[in-house]
Amino acid sequence: MSKAITFSEYGSPEVLRLSEVSPPEPGPGQVRIRVRAASVNPLDIKIRSGLMAGTVPAHFPVLPGLDAAGVVDSVGDGAEVATGDEVLGATVGGSYGEYALLDQAVAKPGSLSWEVAASLVTVGRTAVRVLGELGVRAGQTLLVHGAAGSVGFLAVQLAVARGITVVGTVGGHDIERVTALGATTVRYGDGWAERVKAAAGEVDFVFDASGAGVLADSVALTGDPGKVITIADMSAARHGVRFSAGTTDRSGQSLPELVQLAAAGKLTVPMWRTYPLAEAARAHTDLEARRNHGKAVLLP
Repeated sequence: MSKAITFSEYGSPEVLRLSEVSPPEPGPGQVRIRVRAASVNPLDIKIRSGLMAGTVPAHFPVLPGLDAAGVVDSVGDGAEVATGDEVLGATVGGSYGEYALLDQAVAKPGSLSWEVAASLVTVGRTAVRVLGELGVRAGQTLLVHGAAGSVGFLAVQLAVARGITVVGTVGGHDIERVTALGATTVRYGDGWAERVKAAAGEVDFVFDASGAGVLADSVALTGDPGKVITIADMSAARHGVRFSAGTTDRSGQSLPELVQLAAAGKLTVPMWRTYPLAEAARAHTDLEARRNHGKAVLLP
């Protein structure tokens, strides 16, 4: 038996329990890892609370978590890695445990910490996916709401590297670090649209990673709801805006490139703090209260 976090009903963070579970067995092409770090994502919280019950119904008990990094300890038929390899990837059946399964394991470079390796998966792929869905190109202007958040921070870096002019809405304490990425920053809150116009003029596309009620004004800025995508505002349909869901890019091939960029110091993942596995409920509480300024990671 091994330890894992599970929940057997929707609810507040207190439904998360440290449980004894059987380690999963890898199927064809899969690997089992001894988890060294597991990322905590906003989607984990939405699933636990029941907010996603209509689209991602739970089959209790649930072992939450989307991505992890660790050491391969068991290999399924046809898997292309070996026992002892250090890898990362999206998990099958949850990541908040001592063991997890990966379908597509990506090698972890030695220069990449376990915490960053686990944190890069979902947020990096989400940033790549949405930039692709928007179709924004070099020379155009992209507004990123929540530019200091985990997904927004990566989206800013990837867009700037592609020659896209980026404007990011941030809190006052994040202006310096987002500006350092090559973006123009404006404070969020009342009057943000006017500040964006003053700073950047016309905006071609909007990537809402904040869910802070900015869709109506974002559509007004672009003049076209088809040029706005949110990953965080469930009212998207009321504004004619696309809600981008899922945990990977369409091709599924972006993660190795993201890993190499991060290992080379060309892509920074904003890290906040780590928690012991048993304190998963506290991690969820902190994220729900928006105390974090970067990724939260569980360490089994």
